[in-house]
Amino acid sequence: MNQVILVTGASSGFGALAARALARAGYTVYASMRETLGRNAPQVAAARAYAAEHKVDLRTVELDVGSQPSADAAVAAVLAEHGRLDVIVHNAGHMVFGPAEAFTPEQYAQLYDVNVLGTQRVNRAALPQLREQGRGLVLWVGSSSHRGGTPPYLAPYFAAKAAMDALAVSYAGELARWGIETSIVVPGAFTQGTNHFAHSGKPADAGRAAEYAEGACAGFEQEILTGLAGCEPPDADVATVAEAIVKVVDAPYSKRPFRVHVDPSDDGCEVVNAVADRIRAEFLRRIGLGDLLAPHRVQPSSLPNTGTPHVA
Repeated sequence: MNQVILVTGASSGFGALAARALARAGYTVYASMRETLGRNAPQVAAARAYAAEHKVDLRTVELDVGSQPSADAAVAAVLAEHGRLDVIVHNAGHMVFGPAEAFTPEQYAQLYDVNVLGTQRVNRAALPQLREQGRGLVLWVGSSSHRGGTPPYLAPYFAAKAAMDALAVSYAGELARWGIETSIVVPGAFTQGTNHFAHSGKPADAGRAAEYAEGACAGFEQEILTGLAGCEPPDADVATVAEAIVKVVDAPYSKRPFRVHVDPSDDGCEVVNAVADRIRAEFLRRIGLGDLLAPHRVQPSSLPNTGTPHVA
């Protein structure tokens, strides 16, 4: 069966690459982004041109993960055209770079809103449909930063990604008995091939940031960036993240991996996650909930699927 896939934050970076790779694999893909009639209009045109050139089913849809009505409307649009939604790819996110102290609390809250609450808005819009179907996949694009080497000057982003990973793990257990699978793809720090570092946000407190830049940490930013780049092999390719996402979606139902790392720099996150995921599995078995480690095949809801969204 052709699966219908919604990818968030697909105007550029991992999201755009994943949307195109999934479409080439034969799926119906909605590359969602905000401001499709504004600043992202060129990205909408590019997606349309790509679909025509490669003869794939790649579409775009307006979705601002910072808005529940926008998330609801995007899911409603997908269901109106197909009557189903099979895969959610949580990719939308934003990165910042600078000394932790120089970011305001409001900036931390904003990063958390985009990287964590945004996934919750999309889940609240989409999961009722997946639960009614009795099957689906929620695929989270995380970051090795939540448990890896964690270099300095990325604290707000790291904190948000750690929270997102914790949310994904909790959702995995809660959705299993609805027949919904969870997979977490964990990219490392790719310094080339995306605009993550180039477009990263800066501290709002410029004065506090200047104290770091002119004091004991003078030149620290460049040290960090040089060090990160030095760990990255010359052949590191961001396309491998998109390829990993396609492999997860391609895998047979109930056989998809819980976690996949794509980290050419090998920052250690995979080692730590292996221990954490093993302990999680062992504990769930200890408390009699081992069945949550795999999705259950369930019959779709007896309610008729009208193609209308179920939002809360």
